[in-house]
Amino acid sequence: MEKKKSRRWIIIAVAILVIAAVVAIILLITKKKDSYRVIKIYEVEGAAFVQRDGVDDLEPYANMLLKSGDTVRVDDGSMTLKLDEDKYVYVEENTEFKLIAQGTDENSKTTIELTKGAITNEIQNKLSTESSYEVNTPNATMAVRGTVFRVEVTYDEAGVCYTKVSTLEGKVASRLVYADGSVGEQEVLIEHGYEVIIYQDDKNTDYMGDVEPIDFSKLPQAVSERFGALIEELKEELGLKEETTETTNQKSEYTVTFLYNGAVFGTQTVKAGACAQEPSLMPEAGGSWDYDFSKPVMEDITIEWK
Repeated sequence: MEKKKSRRWIIIAVAILVIAAVVAIILLITKKKDSYRVIKIYEVEGAAFVQRDGVDDLEPYANMLLKSGDTVRVDDGSMTLKLDEDKYVYVEENTEFKLIAQGTDENSKTTIELTKGAITNEIQNKLSTESSYEVNTPNATMAVRGTVFRVEVTYDEAGVCYTKVSTLEGKVASRLVYADGSVGEQEVLIEHGYEVIIYQDDKNTDYMGDVEPIDFSKLPQAVSERFGALIEELKEELGLKEETTETTNQKSEYTVTFLYNGAVFGTQTVKAGACAQEPSLMPEAGGSWDYDFSKPVMEDITIEWK
């Protein structure tokens, strides 16, 4: 009888140990999954490099995983980073920054130390109260909760540093960073549709004037194409909708004239932005029309037979 009781207790004890081990494994797996942030290069074109742990100029590629502390440099072309599942960084040419990414998906801490060039940040979902996303430059720091904003760092011939912050969606909270590394207490909010420029010379760090509407004509074409619909909404909201056309008297169609030996061989009327069509009849057996027929027509043109 005693042997049966003893055996039963042994079985129960073993079962408890097995259950405890399973629970521990589940918790370990869950913890690893939660603590893992996917930071990768989504797209890359041109000459770009990644510096990691003292190793210079690793050549980046699509889907390459990045680590916290990596320095990214784009000399020519462009790059897109994807952080987690809802954060994107669009990197322009002549840009360099250090990426610091810590925490979990639910408690993400992201800091981009931008030393030169320009990036556009797109945070698609509002961050949790325990998460943060910051872009730091030599003379400013920007913090957001969920927004689309562009930061550009340039230097003039005298070495004066300029940071331009343009908010396309949401709002950005900016603070000055002084030459000694201290951060100003005053916070300036940059609402969507507006931008501000911050300068730093050998004596001062300050805002250049007030927060002003974005000069959309100075946005890079890649940014305008990516956020075209959003930009059009902002223009309309700010009363700048007329800027969407190049000129008020722009023609809707143009005339293409074909010349052979100095005489008019034929003409075509082409809608603005469409392509001219190569004539089906040739003036002579040898030669060709001196023109790239894949180019959109945006003015009256003359094409000669060569």
